[in-house]
Amino acid sequence: MKRRNFIKKTSLSTFTALLGVDIVFGNLLPAGYVPLALQQADPFTLFKKDKEMKVLNDRPWNMEAQAHLLDDSITPNNYMFIRNNGLIPTTIDVDNWTLTIDGESVQKQKTYTLSELKSKFKHYTYQLTLECGGNGRSEFNPPAKGNQWTIGAVSCANWTGIRLKDVLNDAGIKENAVYIGYRSADTHLTGDVDKAPISRGVPMSKALQDETILAFKMNGEDIPLVHGYPLRLVAGGWPASASGKWITGISIRDKVHDGAKMKGASYRVPCKPVAPGSKVKDEDMCIIESMPIKSLITYPKSGALIKKGRNIEVRGHAWAGELGVSKVEYSIDYGTTWNDCNLENPANRLAWQHFSATVGFPSTGYYEVWAKATDTENSAQPMLLPGWNPKGYLNNACHRIAIKVV
Repeated sequence: MKRRNFIKKTSLSTFTALLGVDIVFGNLLPAGYVPLALQQADPFTLFKKDKEMKVLNDRPWNMEAQAHLLDDSITPNNYMFIRNNGLIPTTIDVDNWTLTIDGESVQKQKTYTLSELKSKFKHYTYQLTLECGGNGRSEFNPPAKGNQWTIGAVSCANWTGIRLKDVLNDAGIKENAVYIGYRSADTHLTGDVDKAPISRGVPMSKALQDETILAFKMNGEDIPLVHGYPLRLVAGGWPASASGKWITGISIRDKVHDGAKMKGASYRVPCKPVAPGSKVKDEDMCIIESMPIKSLITYPKSGALIKKGRNIEVRGHAWAGELGVSKVEYSIDYGTTWNDCNLENPANRLAWQHFSATVGFPSTGYYEVWAKATDTENSAQPMLLPGWNPKGYLNNACHRIAIKVV
């Protein structure tokens, strides 16, 4: 009932902001009705995304970047991937937005207004890597169900907000706390407002990290609606599904959170390797936590034409979930030999790291440039597709681009 009452709150501010003009007779809109202009809207204009972004789904909205669009050290909104599980909230009322901390392991249930959160707790800014657990799913065979992400479901923006641990400690954490779970204001695709489209969480150890924040700004501005305005949980280095959007509640649990998309095959992989196409029992599946080592070549664009005798700069980013990146290498002979790249330190823990190298080619013809990153525990990216799993998660195979030397 609490969720139903929240979503029923009426506000035209969201519709007005998206359309850019006032809605005449907006007070007469039927309950739950979305204006036709928004139903038929161009997603690139609606979400302020670059035209080269690729739409994978429109119900719910899912959109990815291409590698060359992600060349910025800090990902801007127009190149940031969209991963939704339900319908974007249409009744954002910032003045009455609240966050409730509850659960079996809270000392006392507390509700904060957005204004109270911003004024009571210290603000922090971190650059945090967010990657969809299914990034790279399109390469798995047998095919895995879900959005067929290629390489563009990753970003690393600056997020400003308050530390989740400060809010949880203010409410009080019991000794038996093991997990947190979030609640949010998006609506299930069926329209059932009592059914959550997604409600995931993280262990207390992750929830209490300095970099796990309740964010209200992205890259110094209000978070765009599609990315969680006005309040978003950001838990960098883990599957982006742990970073819930449009947050209205956090439950401190005395068990592993059991919300929507915490069970079955959702964001879980076989605990042990399985043969491609195998059916795996729920009890043999493990929750994805820290994301694996990975890298992305962002320049030049795949398919580039290079004049003979010319060296080019190859650059990109590498990240390793909770770990750091110790080195990045490149190969132009399909992994037979590898050469070191220059690797920069991260802006802060859980931010991606930039790499670059000057690459020359011995003769005219077709080449591929491959990138391979290694983490601080000496785990390196596999050259080709890693172990198959039912939902096509955690593909961290070496990224490669095509080059023609003429």
